[in-house]
Amino acid sequence: MFDETGEQYLDCINNVAHVGHCHPDVVKAALEQMELLNTNSRFLHDNIVEYARRLAATLPEKLSVCYFTNSGSEANDLALRLARQFRGHQDVITLDHAYHGHLSSLIEISPYKFRKGKDVKKAFVHVAPTPDTYRGKYREDHADPASAYAEEVKEIIEEAHNSGRKIAAFIAESMQSCGGQIIPPAGYFQKVAEYVHRAGGVFIADEVQVGFGRVGKHFWSFQMHGEDFVPDIVTMGKPMGNGHPMACVVTTKEIAEAFSSSGMEYFNTYGGNPVSSAVGLAVLNIIENEDLQGNATRVGDYLTELLNKQKAKHTLIGDIRGIGLFIGIDLVKDRQKRTPATDEAQHVIYKMKEKRVLLSADGPHRNVLKIKPPMCFTEEDAKFMVDKLDEILTVLEEAIGVQSESMISENSPCRAKLPNEAHSEQLGDGTSDPRENPSPKRNGLCTDKHSLLKNIRAGKIKAIWKKSHTASVKK
Repeated sequence: MFDETGEQYLDCINNVAHVGHCHPDVVKAALEQMELLNTNSRFLHDNIVEYARRLAATLPEKLSVCYFTNSGSEANDLALRLARQFRGHQDVITLDHAYHGHLSSLIEISPYKFRKGKDVKKAFVHVAPTPDTYRGKYREDHADPASAYAEEVKEIIEEAHNSGRKIAAFIAESMQSCGGQIIPPAGYFQKVAEYVHRAGGVFIADEVQVGFGRVGKHFWSFQMHGEDFVPDIVTMGKPMGNGHPMACVVTTKEIAEAFSSSGMEYFNTYGGNPVSSAVGLAVLNIIENEDLQGNATRVGDYLTELLNKQKAKHTLIGDIRGIGLFIGIDLVKDRQKRTPATDEAQHVIYKMKEKRVLLSADGPHRNVLKIKPPMCFTEEDAKFMVDKLDEILTVLEEAIGVQSESMISENSPCRAKLPNEAHSEQLGDGTSDPRENPSPKRNGLCTDKHSLLKNIRAGKIKAIWKKSHTASVKK
């Protein structure tokens, strides 16, 4: 990316510009269809039919009915309607620290939001522990963290039933993003789905941030959990149109028929319009033609390898976790206690921006550096990013007097078993409270705070498409 003065930035966090900023094929597809025809989706058009066909081909056979929307929030709201209509149940189980969208119906099931505001958790919302094996309730040294976390969901269902309530749905991102780049342990989703189905509910997989090949070996992140796990409803958005507002809900015929039997027709003026569908088709073509799934695997593995070397060097790095081009760097003040290094994470973000690298932090403690770049991210980009991170961490650790790695015990408990392609190491056995939720702070470590704040003021950014597998950015 380039700003208005021509300064070049490396974008490591924009999972919306999925196939690259301003990709010419996406721009061309939108332009050509806009010149020909755009209309609302009440009128039949080949593009929406072709897109639905192509999309369904990437999913398990039973997921065959598509409802098009304009945003991930719209998609998740519609998914809740589908789930509630299916059996007439109302209650929803969500994960702690989850975020599913900005609509009122979604804020209600997003602890990431409602616990920061004045809203009180609604009686129909049930919050299950995040299946985090690094900082969560059951960690990598637990014999079976997947079963332990799933049992928590089972207990929630039983308590709800004892109170006369009925579960409509369990909703979760296939990999939790705002919650801190969390990859659930292998087997967790299968067990949860079993308990939820037994209760008459459905499983909603939120792929809004993590779908369309980001994990590399699979097109959808839920597929890394194995062929024996298929959600009842899948929602998608952000990368679907490469920045063009486009989203979708895909479900089974059984759930769709129950929804239509209510007599309330689903209609969305712009959802799946000819231009959006043309853009979506272009994105699917680019993912395939430029082997962006393969690129996510190759570059993701390389980047994870580089980051694990940094972990061996820098004691501020407590954990590296992720799959493909979805990676989290968990910064800690103390590896044994796993104390979140919140201020240090903010400092790193600001200093990385000074070095023209765009990163962000998230998680309940805002100490996890999140990496989810456009899928054309290259090995050269990965090396450049890690080199800059190394420079900043070296200076930071010297400034705060962190012990050298040689002073830290190399012994660590075995890590939990993650889904098929998880590349993650776990260290330590601390006791920090996973529900602690400090508010974001401006960094107190910077010697010139005002200069830093000035440096991060948003400016107008001009995005330039970067062709896949090339080291340079094309102006």
